[in-house]
Amino acid sequence: MTAKVKKDKIKLEKTLPVRDFLSGKELRSIDLDEKIFDAKVNKPLLHQVVVMYQAAKRAGTASTKTRGEVSGGGKKPWKQKGTGRARVGSSRNPLWKGGGAAFGPHPKDYSYSIPKKIKRLAVKSALNAKWVGSELFFIDEIKLGEPKTKIFAKALSKFLKSYKSVMFIVDGIDDNLKRACRNIPRINVSDSGNFNAMDILLHKDLVISESALKKICKRISK
Repeated sequence: MTAKVKKDKIKLEKTLPVRDFLSGKELRSIDLDEKIFDAKVNKPLLHQVVVMYQAAKRAGTASTKTRGEVSGGGKKPWKQKGTGRARVGSSRNPLWKGGGAAFGPHPKDYSYSIPKKIKRLAVKSALNAKWVGSELFFIDEIKLGEPKTKIFAKALSKFLKSYKSVMFIVDGIDDNLKRACRNIPRINVSDSGNFNAMDILLHKDLVISESALKKICKRISK
């Protein structure tokens, strides 16, 4: 008989600090919505959604020619009877060298859709995955006076001392921010209404602006 070991529940902070991105100073704290952040990560649902997004990215351009599409082969190679050889109607049949493909691939659209409710639940699970993994951070707003990559990179190194890949979700992307971060590898900035669960899972750290969080919660709770 093996004894049952009770696992201690992970205590998660439901109040997280909101920091200024440029200085890294804590401005205030924010209370997470318990309806959205419930620490539940539905892995099968996330897998289903990720596979759907990956299928939509498939080119589906693989193509082969059938015997009717291969040039040549219009004349019958030899007469039907009397030669002692097997009967054949075209030199472009799949059995011959230079002939068409019998069951080769053709251009295909692999994309398919799933219900919007499942997509919203997937975003919710992805957010909870980042929260449970202590990879969720909040900022006030990103306001850059000029489109300088040097300024953004310096602020990022203060905000996250060691980072592999970061996704920023903000409420509206201005031109300065877009140009400042586009040359930094493994950094992605998205608008609050233009991201999905796979975008979140592809990055290690997730940084959300306070105003963007309100719109995200409203979007999920529909």
